[in-house]
Amino acid sequence: MTDLIVDNARKDFGGLRAVNDVSFTLGSGEIAGLLGPNGSGKTTLINLISGALPPSAGRIALGSVQLSGRRPDLIARAGVARTFQLVRTLPSLTLIENVMITAVFGSSSHWGSAARRVAEEALATVGLADRANAAAADLTYIDQKRLELARAIAAEPKVLLLDEWLAGLNPTELQEGIELIRSLTRSGISILMVEHIMDAVRALCPRVLVMNSGRLIADEATGAALSDPAVIAAYLGEDEDA
Repeated sequence: MTDLIVDNARKDFGGLRAVNDVSFTLGSGEIAGLLGPNGSGKTTLINLISGALPPSAGRIALGSVQLSGRRPDLIARAGVARTFQLVRTLPSLTLIENVMITAVFGSSSHWGSAARRVAEEALATVGLADRANAAAADLTYIDQKRLELARAIAAEPKVLLLDEWLAGLNPTELQEGIELIRSLTRSGISILMVEHIMDAVRALCPRVLVMNSGRLIADEATGAALSDPAVIAAYLGEDEDA
């Protein structure tokens, strides 16, 4: 069992405290939603866990491995992968080349034919196996998102951070995306997903963490959290992004 441990994580930007002493544990194979109004600090917290930003204070660990203060590539090696709100792929490369890169630099460091095999399996998982040799630049937005998820999967993470990966999908694609995420949890990956689509949260996440103004205001069963007056007030009372 390898738990993700976030202990009093804090991030300051000058006089702004974007993440304010947030603590929680995500168990091995668990999926949890990370909710909150725009500007509540959700993406900043994801950035702290993945190493895109260093914490100002606090501790983040994956089991016995300290993550806080390490470079993003070392955090990826330790078993953390992520997607982004704005899709990030390498448009000049083919799909298989895009995904092989993370197989090489992910937690198991595959090379050559082994990296290709892992990449092919990841593309098959997201439904892009038949387009492995296509240029990433030619993909639709939805397929770009599938490619980004394949890249994350090919890193063979213990923890997967999804930052609004389901956003922008039509109803049919949304159901396919929900089933895909559900299948990943069956493989033992822990998932923390930032999401605003409540139907998806209810379908996938038995537990949610709710942030507001940088603080964790709820960490409880999804049904209880979504009927919590403090959570409802946070969603209705905040308008600005951060």
